[in-house]
Amino acid sequence: MKEKWNLYLKLFTSTFILSSITFGGGYVIVPLMKKKFVMDLKWISEEEMINLIAIAQSSPGAIAVNVSILMGYHMAGLIGVLFSLLGTVLPPFIILSALSSFYSAFCDNPYINALLKGLQAGIAAVLTDVILSMGSSIVKEKEVISILLMIAAFLITYFIKINVVITILACGMTGALLNITLRKIKGKEE
Repeated sequence: MKEKWNLYLKLFTSTFILSSITFGGGYVIVPLMKKKFVMDLKWISEEEMINLIAIAQSSPGAIAVNVSILMGYHMAGLIGVLFSLLGTVLPPFIILSALSSFYSAFCDNPYINALLKGLQAGIAAVLTDVILSMGSSIVKEKEVISILLMIAAFLITYFIKINVVITILACGMTGALLNITLRKIKGKEE
């Protein structure tokens, strides 16, 4: 029983700390979650993390919350979901509650505006890191279909301006259909 409580506590503290120190949205927390859960704690593999991110991204809601829910469930079932979810949503709730009471003083402050501009640059760098990390993982697998889907998704989203949700769902359905088809073909060959 003590081991379970240690796991619950680790889920809570890991997600609480990550959520407390991450500013700029869900995609900023993704590389930190990957580092924590894959490299430091070794709870899951990098491939499993990419799969969790893909599921979280294609589900409604904040990606950080969705990944936390999936990680909590993967590690400790429904109770794990509660601990990881609480750890993820408490820091923004506390911070936003405190900041909202000072909003009128912040909104016109030139120093705060300068700070926010600097944060935007840092967040852009972290997002670039997420894109390169996830993209390189796909390229490392050397699956031509996945690489072509990634390139097509980028081109469609960037140039044609199709909603990203539609692009993600289309990629998921295409990937599923192609994998099912390839498995059937391999099954016939054997």
